Amino acid sequence: MREDKKEELIFDIAVIGGGAAGMMAAICAAKPNLKVVLIEKNQELGKKLLITGKGRCNITQENFTKDNLLDIFGKNGKFLFSSLAKFDIQDTKDFFGEEKVALKTERGGRVFPKSDSAENIVTALRNKLTKNKVTVIRNNKISSIKIEDNEIKSLSTKKGQVIAKKFILCTGGRSYARTGSTGDGYTWAEQFSHSVIKPRPALTPIKTYDEWPTFLTGLTLKNVKLSVIQNHKEVDERFGDMLFTHFGLSGPIVLDISKKVGELLETGRVQLAVDLKPALNFDTLDKRIQRDFQKYQNKQFKNSLNDLFPQKLIPILINFSKISPEKKVNKISKKERHFLVNLAKHLVINITELVGFEQAIITSGGIDLKEINSQTMNSRKISNLYFAGEVIDLDGPTGGYNLQICWSTGYLAGTNAARSINK
Repeated sequence: MREDKKEELIFDIAVIGGGAAGMMAAICAAKPNLKVVLIEKNQELGKKLLITGKGRCNITQENFTKDNLLDIFGKNGKFLFSSLAKFDIQDTKDFFGEEKVALKTERGGRVFPKSDSAENIVTALRNKLTKNKVTVIRNNKISSIKIEDNEIKSLSTKKGQVIAKKFILCTGGRSYARTGSTGDGYTWAEQFSHSVIKPRPALTPIKTYDEWPTFLTGLTLKNVKLSVIQNHKEVDERFGDMLFTHFGLSGPIVLDISKKVGELLETGRVQLAVDLKPALNFDTLDKRIQRDFQKYQNKQFKNSLNDLFPQKLIPILINFSKISPEKKVNKISKKERHFLVNLAKHLVINITELVGFEQAIITSGGIDLKEINSQTMNSRKISNLYFAGEVIDLDGPTGGYNLQICWSTGYLAGTNAARSINK
């Protein structure tokens, strides 16, 4: 990886953005011995990668295949068919394996470096850039882009003018702006006459209107069902783990459902409902509680729920049940018990807003997929422009899906930009 020299401003391919997609695109574009430059406005490459997965970097997802694209991503999923066919999960593992990065698979198919260090992933990418002789211009912000005859001619940067035959835009979204993801790519794309689907924070924690969730800070509920409610109708749901925080809610299923919550909040009030025992229907849970009440029949209500619910949550359930904490279990009526069962199956949380881009893992929205050739990642508006990564209108759930999008689209963009030059 050669450091920048001001006189080296004419290249075959210029890649804008030194994140996951940008580094992959530059590595692949340079393979045929082309002269490639990677332009990054931060001092270091992969700044956002270093904090991904709380610094552990969940690089991919074992269960991510061409066959489940529509299930995971909805109607936009079909856009990924070509890129995932060309560079899939095994290709990602082999790519990092070539740089001696040992990997492991954890619960839910999440793949991490065995070291639990994102630094190993970033180092591997930097090593690949060096081996492929990619010129890296760091700490270099682009001020303008020159377009003539439906082609990008040059980039004006604080370190000089960059001229190239092909350009790949990998600037990311708007999440974690402190890492450099400030939405620049959207502004440029609109200058290129591209349509940009409204960017929204996704995979973000949620703030609650109710104060009681903050009393449970640090509590994780495992294997629960979380439903989104609007106008008394269930709109969406997730199963898995959630976490209570000092401002509201987080954890895998909260992050996954936050995109839908954000969309619905624009049209009205939204609530979340937690089913604490989704594996048990009403009657089964009622019978289970009856058994516990029989077991603790001479004890007070407040001491009868320890076998069924987390200790920290019990005072909240007791308060909402409207049953006196001191009431003897054998004095609790059927009506009161049924109210408790309903509460456990439908614990409602009133929310106010998403935490927003500063804590959002990714951005939903971006450059309209209809204006990108899915087989090449080439712009349908600008003949020598390609896209990759989070800047496009494609996002998935937690668990390594979004980084795999970066690897796959980055590979496809870099490979096809290079191929178009060598024709």
